[in-house]
Amino acid sequence: MTAAARLWVNPIACDARGLCAEVLPELIILDDWGFPRSRDEDVPPELRHEAAEAVRLCPKLALRLDRAGRAHKLPRLRAG
Repeated sequence: MTAAARLWVNPIACDARGLCAEVLPELIILDDWGFPRSRDEDVPPELRHEAAEAVRLCPKLALRLDRAGRAHKLPRLRAG
C-alpha cells in the first residue's frame, strides 16, 4: 500500500498561470484572480500521476506533492 500524498500550493511563488488547474482539474481550482487552490484532501491513487505532472510542469515551482502526507507549512514572518 502506498502512503498518502497531499498537493500543496505556495501562493507566494505562484504566478497564476493556471497550468496546474488544466492538468489536474479534479483537485485544483482557480480563485477569482487565477491563483490555484488545492482541495484539503489526500490525492487519490488514480490521480497521483496527474498530480506529479502538475508539479513537474509548474513554471514557478509553486506546487509540491508531499508523498508522506506530512503538513507543509510556510515559514512565519516575525514582527519587529
